[in-house]
Amino acid sequence: MKIFKKNPFRIYFTIVIAVFIWGLLLWQHSNGGVPSHHLLHRSDLPAISNWWGGILLPVLSWLLIGMTHKREEGSYPLSVKLGFIGGLLYGIVLSVSFVNGLEQVASLMAPSLLVIALFLPIYHSEYYLGFVIGMSTTFGVVLPIGFALVVVILAYIIYKFIRPIPSYLVEKFRGA
Repeated sequence: MKIFKKNPFRIYFTIVIAVFIWGLLLWQHSNGGVPSHHLLHRSDLPAISNWWGGILLPVLSWLLIGMTHKREEGSYPLSVKLGFIGGLLYGIVLSVSFVNGLEQVASLMAPSLLVIALFLPIYHSEYYLGFVIGMSTTFGVVLPIGFALVVVILAYIIYKFIRPIPSYLVEKFRGA
Protein backbone atom coordinates (compact mmCIF):
# COMPACT_ATOMS: atom_id res chain seq x y z
CA MET A 1 0.00 0.00 0.00
CA LYS A 2 1.44 3.35 -1.08
CA ILE A 3 0.15 5.33 1.90
CA PHE A 4 1.64 2.82 4.36
CA LYS A 5 5.09 3.23 2.80
CA LYS A 6 4.79 7.02 2.85
CA ASN A 7 3.98 7.43 6.53
CA PRO A 8 3.71 4.21 8.56
CA PHE A 9 3.74 6.19 11.82
CA ARG A 10 0.44 7.78 10.81
CA ILE A 11 -1.20 4.38 10.49
CA TYR A 12 0.32 2.96 13.69
CA PHE A 13 -0.57 6.05 15.70
CA THR A 14 -4.14 6.08 14.40
CA ILE A 15 -4.52 2.38 15.27
CA VAL A 16 -3.19 3.00 18.80
CA ILE A 17 -5.60 5.91 19.24
CA ALA A 18 -8.52 3.85 17.90
CA VAL A 19 -7.70 1.00 20.30
CA PHE A 20 -7.36 3.51 23.16
CA ILE A 21 -10.68 5.25 22.55
CA TRP A 22 -12.64 2.07 21.80
CA GLY A 23 -11.13 0.40 24.88
CA LEU A 24 -12.20 3.40 26.96
CA LEU A 25 -15.70 3.37 25.46
CA LEU A 26 -16.13 -0.37 26.05
CA TRP A 27 -14.87 0.00 29.62
CA GLN A 28 -17.33 2.87 30.21
CA HIS A 29 -20.13 0.83 28.63
CA SER A 30 -19.50 -2.12 30.93
CA ASN A 31 -19.10 0.09 34.03
CA GLY A 32 -22.29 2.08 34.20
CA GLY A 33 -22.69 3.31 30.67
CA VAL A 34 -21.00 5.68 28.26
CA PRO A 35 -21.47 9.22 29.55
CA SER A 36 -22.77 12.19 27.65
CA HIS A 37 -21.61 15.75 28.24
CA HIS A 38 -23.73 18.86 28.02
CA LEU A 39 -22.42 21.78 26.01
CA LEU A 40 -20.88 24.44 28.25
CA HIS A 41 -21.61 22.12 31.20
CA ARG A 42 -25.23 23.34 31.20
CA SER A 43 -28.07 20.83 31.44
CA ASP A 44 -30.39 23.05 29.41
CA LEU A 45 -28.08 22.61 26.39
CA PRO A 46 -27.82 19.41 24.31
CA ALA A 47 -25.75 16.49 25.53
CA ILE A 48 -23.20 14.79 23.30
CA SER A 49 -22.42 11.11 23.80
CA ASN A 50 -18.85 9.95 24.21
CA TRP A 51 -19.59 7.30 21.55
CA TRP A 52 -18.82 9.97 18.93
CA GLY A 53 -15.20 9.80 20.08
CA GLY A 54 -14.88 6.31 18.62
CA ILE A 55 -15.10 7.84 15.17
CA LEU A 56 -13.85 11.37 15.71
CA LEU A 57 -10.60 10.73 17.59
CA PRO A 58 -9.12 8.25 15.07
CA VAL A 59 -10.17 10.52 12.18
CA LEU A 60 -8.72 13.58 13.92
CA SER A 61 -5.49 11.69 14.63
CA TRP A 62 -5.22 10.61 11.00
CA LEU A 63 -5.77 14.14 9.71
CA LEU A 64 -3.51 15.93 12.18
CA ILE A 65 -0.63 13.46 11.89
CA GLY A 66 -0.91 13.92 8.12
CA MET A 67 -0.79 17.71 8.50
CA THR A 68 2.24 17.48 10.77
CA HIS A 69 3.96 15.07 8.40
CA LYS A 70 3.38 17.43 5.49
CA ARG A 71 4.46 20.56 7.41
CA GLU A 72 7.65 18.91 8.70
CA GLU A 73 8.40 17.36 5.31
CA GLY A 74 8.21 13.78 6.48
CA SER A 75 10.10 13.95 9.76
CA TYR A 76 9.09 14.54 13.34
CA PRO A 77 11.71 16.72 15.03
CA LEU A 78 12.00 17.02 18.80
CA SER A 79 9.90 20.20 18.77
CA VAL A 80 6.95 18.25 17.32
CA LYS A 81 7.29 15.47 19.89
CA LEU A 82 7.57 17.97 22.74
CA GLY A 83 4.61 19.92 21.38
CA PHE A 84 2.47 16.78 21.39
CA ILE A 85 3.60 15.81 24.90
CA GLY A 86 3.07 19.37 26.15
CA GLY A 87 -0.45 19.49 24.73
CA LEU A 88 -1.18 16.03 26.17
CA LEU A 89 0.06 16.97 29.65
CA TYR A 90 -1.79 20.30 29.59
CA GLY A 91 -5.02 18.51 28.69
CA ILE A 92 -4.49 15.93 31.43
CA VAL A 93 -3.75 18.54 34.10
CA LEU A 94 -6.78 20.59 33.04
CA SER A 95 -8.98 17.48 33.20
CA VAL A 96 -7.63 16.34 36.57
CA SER A 97 -8.11 19.85 37.98
CA PHE A 98 -11.70 19.92 36.80
CA VAL A 99 -12.54 16.43 38.10
CA ASN A 100 -10.98 17.09 41.50
CA GLY A 101 -12.92 20.29 42.04
CA LEU A 102 -9.99 22.62 41.52
CA GLU A 103 -12.09 25.09 39.54
CA GLN A 104 -9.65 27.93 40.20
CA VAL A 105 -6.81 26.00 38.56
CA ALA A 106 -8.99 24.85 35.67
CA SER A 107 -10.40 28.34 35.11
CA LEU A 108 -6.88 29.81 34.98
CA MET A 109 -5.49 27.17 32.64
CA ALA A 110 -7.84 27.90 29.74
CA PRO A 111 -7.00 31.62 29.37
CA SER A 112 -3.34 30.85 30.12
CA LEU A 113 -3.23 29.13 26.76
CA LEU A 114 -3.58 32.53 25.12
CA VAL A 115 -0.55 33.81 27.04
CA ILE A 116 1.40 30.70 26.08
CA ALA A 117 0.46 31.44 22.45
CA LEU A 118 2.67 34.54 22.63
CA PHE A 119 5.70 32.30 23.02
CA LEU A 120 4.88 28.95 21.43
CA PRO A 121 3.05 28.00 18.20
CA ILE A 122 0.35 26.07 20.05
CA TYR A 123 -1.87 26.33 16.98
CA HIS A 124 0.21 23.56 15.37
CA SER A 125 -1.49 20.22 14.89
CA GLU A 126 0.65 18.29 17.38
CA TYR A 127 -0.34 20.58 20.28
CA TYR A 128 -3.98 20.35 19.26
CA LEU A 129 -3.96 16.56 19.03
CA GLY A 130 -2.14 16.10 22.34
CA PHE A 131 -4.54 18.46 24.10
CA VAL A 132 -7.64 16.70 22.74
CA ILE A 133 -6.30 13.26 23.65
CA GLY A 134 -5.37 14.51 27.13
CA MET A 135 -8.90 15.71 27.77
CA SER A 136 -10.74 12.84 26.06
CA THR A 137 -11.01 10.50 29.05
CA THR A 138 -12.69 13.20 31.14
CA PHE A 139 -14.74 15.19 28.66
CA GLY A 140 -15.17 12.80 25.76
CA VAL A 141 -13.81 13.89 22.39
CA VAL A 142 -16.36 16.31 20.93
CA LEU A 143 -16.11 19.02 23.59
CA PRO A 144 -12.28 19.12 23.62
CA ILE A 145 -12.24 19.24 19.81
CA GLY A 146 -14.54 22.28 19.85
CA PHE A 147 -12.81 24.03 22.75
CA ALA A 148 -9.34 23.38 21.35
CA LEU A 149 -10.41 24.57 17.90
CA VAL A 150 -11.37 27.95 19.36
CA VAL A 151 -8.03 28.07 21.21
CA VAL A 152 -6.14 27.13 18.03
CA ILE A 153 -7.77 29.95 16.06
CA LEU A 154 -7.03 32.50 18.78
CA ALA A 155 -3.49 31.14 19.26
CA TYR A 156 -2.81 31.50 15.53
CA ILE A 157 -3.95 35.13 15.58
CA ILE A 158 -1.87 35.87 18.68
CA TYR A 159 1.27 34.12 17.43
CA LYS A 160 1.17 35.44 13.88
CA PHE A 161 -0.23 38.95 14.32
CA ILE A 162 0.09 40.13 17.94
CA ARG A 163 3.43 38.53 18.86
CA PRO A 164 5.37 40.42 16.15
CA ILE A 165 4.10 43.87 17.25
CA PRO A 166 6.78 44.52 19.94
CA SER A 167 9.57 43.56 17.52
CA TYR A 168 8.09 45.81 14.86
CA LEU A 169 7.86 48.74 17.28
CA VAL A 170 11.45 48.25 18.48
CA GLU A 171 12.69 48.20 14.87
CA LYS A 172 10.57 51.24 14.06
CA PHE A 173 12.05 53.25 16.93
CA ARG A 174 15.61 52.12 16.15
CA GLY A 175 15.24 53.33 12.59
CA ALA A 176 13.83 56.70 13.65
